[in-house]
Amino acid sequence: MLTLPIVVITLVVLYLLNSIKILKEYERGVIFRLGRVLSKAKGPGLILVFAPIDRMVRVSLRIIAMDIPAQDVITKDNVSVKVNAVVYFRVLEPNKAIIEVQDYLFATSQLAQTTLRAVLGEVELDELLSKREKLNSQLQEILDKHTDPWGIKVQLVETKHVDLPDNMVRAIARQAEAERDRRAKVIHAEGEYQAAGKLTKAADIISANPQALQLRFLGTLTEISAEKNSTIIFPLPLDLIKAFMEKKKSD
Repeated sequence: MLTLPIVVITLVVLYLLNSIKILKEYERGVIFRLGRVLSKAKGPGLILVFAPIDRMVRVSLRIIAMDIPAQDVITKDNVSVKVNAVVYFRVLEPNKAIIEVQDYLFATSQLAQTTLRAVLGEVELDELLSKREKLNSQLQEILDKHTDPWGIKVQLVETKHVDLPDNMVRAIARQAEAERDRRAKVIHAEGEYQAAGKLTKAADIISANPQALQLRFLGTLTEISAEKNSTIIFPLPLDLIKAFMEKKKSD
């Protein structure tokens, strides 16, 4: 007679044990009871899920790093490039992430791919290469706006690599070399201009003091004489020769 109660109690205990679920600190459980979602996600820790009345969907609250495959992008100046990126996002509202979209991971991936092509297709190649931080912020803002109804927060978008065609790589290399040559010529011209100004001031000072010209001349001779293989042509002052000529005439 006691067999039936024992069996019932055993089944109840097994059912309760099977209903116990343990959620980790970063997990939440979205509970559907008779098809209707409970108002608040459960967890973390120990919770009870009474199957088949209840059905639980686990949702991770950790930041997810999702790789965006390389996308073919045609820039505003009609250059075809391949760009890949990575999106960092997390689920803030588990109920919305499960109810509002069928697969929030797949949906976020597809949205990131289309947004990447759309945004980068509106800029020129130079801006794509030099203003990545600005474009990353723009991508993050657009993605976050569209995923907000799903209870998802996009925290960061980073473009990882821009794959250029070989002919474009060579063209950019030639452009960079031409830019370096231009800068070198500008720096050289500025140096010549500054030197000319200094020489003009020096000439004005020397012209006002003939002794300074003679001292400068002697200083130049000293610098030249330091080289042993140098030939020095020393001009004689006319005043010195004139004195000897006048003496000869007087004799």
